[in-house]
Amino acid sequence: MNSRTMWLLGAGLLCLAGAVLAVATQGFAEANPAGANPNPVRLMRPPAAPLSAMAQLGREIFYDASLSSSGALSCASCHSPDHAYGPPNDGPVMLGGATLSRPGARAVPSLTYLDRHPNFSIGPDRGDDDNVIDLAQMAALGQQAARTTKTAGGSGASANIVPQGGLFWDGRADTLQDQALFPLLDPNEMDGGRAEIVAGKLRRASYASRFVELFGAGVLKNQRLLIAEAMFAVARYQVEEPSFHPYTSKYDYWLEGKARLSEGELRGLQAFNDPDKANCAGCHTSAPTRDGLPPLFTDHQYEALGAPRNAELANNRDPNYFDLGVCGPHRTDMPEQTQYCGMFLTPTLRNTAVRHAFFHNGVFRNLEQVLDFYNFRDTNPEKVFPRAADGTVLKYDDLPQKYHANVDVTDPPFDRRPGDRPAMTEQDEADIIAFLKTLTDGYKPEN
Repeated sequence: MNSRTMWLLGAGLLCLAGAVLAVATQGFAEANPAGANPNPVRLMRPPAAPLSAMAQLGREIFYDASLSSSGALSCASCHSPDHAYGPPNDGPVMLGGATLSRPGARAVPSLTYLDRHPNFSIGPDRGDDDNVIDLAQMAALGQQAARTTKTAGGSGASANIVPQGGLFWDGRADTLQDQALFPLLDPNEMDGGRAEIVAGKLRRASYASRFVELFGAGVLKNQRLLIAEAMFAVARYQVEEPSFHPYTSKYDYWLEGKARLSEGELRGLQAFNDPDKANCAGCHTSAPTRDGLPPLFTDHQYEALGAPRNAELANNRDPNYFDLGVCGPHRTDMPEQTQYCGMFLTPTLRNTAVRHAFFHNGVFRNLEQVLDFYNFRDTNPEKVFPRAADGTVLKYDDLPQKYHANVDVTDPPFDRRPGDRPAMTEQDEADIIAFLKTLTDGYKPEN
């Protein structure tokens, strides 16, 4: 059997992975206490290769703190390689600006596993890239969806028309190049200032000669081109540098039959995939893709979950301020698409166990709090939401009342009502957290 035949056989097996994964894990802890995967697959990892000259330039820029107004903040300061390219601090946001005293508006997401992220679009919830609808059709679609939306969030014809793709919590950037520019200029982050200031610093940087080598001497005279190429170089670094997408978690090796999960981890995987329990895999896909790539643990779609308001955020000191995700305020092209207000991007769960701030507003500080929110939001809301002075539970307190209908109340575990039994037991939550820890990169298999 030649190598191409073996590759095709591996890919063919992976086409079945999504269908068999849940079956393979049902009752698996009892059937196979040794913890080995009974249906191992071959994951198609990108081959290791030296960084291109463009990516090497991007690496220089990624770690260059002189581009910030403080001279102390680089891309790597908030996206630390030692923390899965996420924030290194324990707070809900990072501090930036000229004196590193201005708090960011949202929790810093990880930069890992963004190389396979699709562009922003709105389309049917079928996971079919051929059926997504581009931005030019968005307004008409939004009007139609608004007419058919029922008052129960997530129900009605519009439930199958969803935002998907894009970068940041609100999808306002489509490319890694665009994504790199926002924090560079944001006054609460690197605070680079005007474009001419950034361009001047690039011209004086120790790596300025690399621009000339790659693009010719004229690039230093063209401010717009210089900045664009600098951001493109950062994007190439993120695409080519293996540590941004290593696929070296214990779960990856378990999928390949090279690692064994403990009984608790296996129970956690089963509950994670179980549509009647946690139903995590409904949004955080756990099976390899049809084309043989490892799972990203996100469907790249947006959800309104109604997370509690975070009183620690500076913007939230204003009781009239609300972060509405897709429809503003940081994203400015969809303010009238109110059926999407309160929706935020579903992040990857890879390396989630090393984070200290969860959800867009960083309101939760550990995985136990996150799972309690999913478990008790609807059955025992008093456990996760604050109370008003009169004792009333302030459910969905970080979303204006007129947008509460956007919150998902149909997908398990959000299909419960007060007094119902929560979807997960305390043991289920502990097991799911044990499984989530298997998604941390850097695992060393025994063999």
